[in-house]
Amino acid sequence: MELSSVKAPPRGATSMSKANVLNYVAGTSQSDLRLTRDRQSNAMAEEAVTAANSGLVGRMLSAVGVHGLVSSAWGYVDSTLKWWWIPSRLPPWCPTSQIQLQTAEDMMLRCIKSSFSKRHVPISNGNLLWTLTFSNDRVKDKTPMVLLHGFGGGVGLWAQNLDALSQRRPVFAVDLLGFGQSSRPPFSMDPGAAEDQFVESIEQWRAEVGLESMILLGHNLGGFLAVSYSIKYPARVKHMVLVEPWGFPESPDPVEANRPIPVWIKALGAMFSPFNPLAGLRLVGPLGPSLVQTLRPDFKKKFSSMFADNTVAEYIYHLNVQSPSGETAFKNMSVNHGWAARPMLQRMDQLQHEIPINIIYGSRSSIDSNLGSTIKEMRPHCAVESITIRGAGHYVYADQPEDFNHRVLQACDGVV
Repeated sequence: MELSSVKAPPRGATSMSKANVLNYVAGTSQSDLRLTRDRQSNAMAEEAVTAANSGLVGRMLSAVGVHGLVSSAWGYVDSTLKWWWIPSRLPPWCPTSQIQLQTAEDMMLRCIKSSFSKRHVPISNGNLLWTLTFSNDRVKDKTPMVLLHGFGGGVGLWAQNLDALSQRRPVFAVDLLGFGQSSRPPFSMDPGAAEDQFVESIEQWRAEVGLESMILLGHNLGGFLAVSYSIKYPARVKHMVLVEPWGFPESPDPVEANRPIPVWIKALGAMFSPFNPLAGLRLVGPLGPSLVQTLRPDFKKKFSSMFADNTVAEYIYHLNVQSPSGETAFKNMSVNHGWAARPMLQRMDQLQHEIPINIIYGSRSSIDSNLGSTIKEMRPHCAVESITIRGAGHYVYADQPEDFNHRVLQACDGVV
């Protein structure tokens, strides 16, 4: 022990025996040791608080899908939060889990009468695509139909269509990579590379399931990916049904886009542009389920023939508050508030002419139904047919399911 660590005897002590000196030094050492331990404990506690707070902020940033956006401000946030003790067992901000998503999907599918199986189909890099399979001996030799949902969707949203569509051929409903109960891996920030990740996951899924060819039916983002897949793997596609497809036209003319806009709207746009489309749903945390029910009461109405409760709202909530993997990919593939960074119309000439296309729109949808005419003009010697379903909006298959199912079966009737 260094001399400097030995304290002077108490004031007023004139002399001390050797034993008393040793006892005093020992007591001083124990006191110093306790002080050191207290300091270490305080430091560890402070580190624990910092780690806990970092975890909280990290979860919040993950929830909105932004990484590095506030790195320059983290020093301030860190010092501000240090005073607040957060338990290490802090419950998740969003009241969801993989089990809750699975339960919500089961509730969506409980009214289906046909027998079906469900499983995770393995693809590359340890990823899995969640798949529902409808097939029986009577239709097993027909070309199967593969359903690709749209942005923010999942296999459960086909609940009103699966029974009818599977009566004439095998049907596979797949959760796209990054959505639903499929794996949610990181996607490239490059629009073309992110699109290719989706396309390759579909091809790997097809090979693993063992399908030689198929009919692709895609809604919204699923329609975009159906065409992208068919361009790259034309031999695997016998027919395409595009339902209110996203991503075909180019972004509006910059002159039109630069019309005078109030400053406050521009400010809001700039503030929210780094965030994923559904970040707000995760950001409100426990208020999320009520928010879905309040903002989208139409979904309950769309499925009113099957459910009288909040089954659909619960499913949509749990679909979209998990890790925003596919959602981030969609944002990376988009520009100017949702327009495709790589518009599909620019690539339609790469699609083989032998693949027939049906394009289905809802009469009440905001999607431009003139797309069908445009594609037909671009492919004058190809089978391109547009179908408009009266009384339906963007979610045609849910708004008018009976008419939708009939039209799809009729369009694909010639595919053996």
